[in-house]
Amino acid sequence: MVASVHILGPQFSTFVRSVQYCCEEKGIVYTLGMVVDGEPVALHSPTHLALHPFGKIPVLLHGERRLYESVAICRYLDAAFDGPALQPEDAWQRAQVDQWCAALAGYVDRALVRRYLLEFVFPKGAEGRVREAEVAAATPEVGRMLALLEAQLGDRAYLLGERLTLADALLAPMLDYLANLPQAAPLLAPHSALVAYLERLRERPAGRRVLVAPRFD
Repeated sequence: MVASVHILGPQFSTFVRSVQYCCEEKGIVYTLGMVVDGEPVALHSPTHLALHPFGKIPVLLHGERRLYESVAICRYLDAAFDGPALQPEDAWQRAQVDQWCAALAGYVDRALVRRYLLEFVFPKGAEGRVREAEVAAATPEVGRMLALLEAQLGDRAYLLGERLTLADALLAPMLDYLANLPQAAPLLAPHSALVAYLERLRERPAGRRVLVAPRFD
């Protein structure tokens, strides 16, 4: 019997979506949600902390195995399952993918998601209003990150060449959310190559299934 794959985390999370994207690209059958064995798991509850001691999501449940941290999860899925390889065999090329996965999960996520996008999705201002000063302070770094990403992309189809890798799966949900935010349109407008790249990610079968409207229920 094939061990089941479950992604613990909410469907709207960018990192959860990155793991989903990898599963879809590999043809891995999986389930998704803040449940374990049919029981709801509250964020930071004892059950959650037993699975992820730092209280984050996602967590991968593969049979009896438990794994946290999105990049580690994606690498494991790529190595453990059949399907198209999402990491190069060549040591140097794989190191480039690893480098970009680390940068995306750290610097880029912090600039695009933590400091900018989340202020619109979950406003922390008085009476639930967006803190415009926080957005204004975060905007220059968003622009800088987009310029760096477009420079890396160049005339390639994907971030690190002509084949999709784990790095693209990590970036896809961030860019998708950013492009769906009207306030971010002026930031993306100068980066036509990046916009075209996002459309390629959206048009892949994985993108059509993962980059969908978020659910907050």
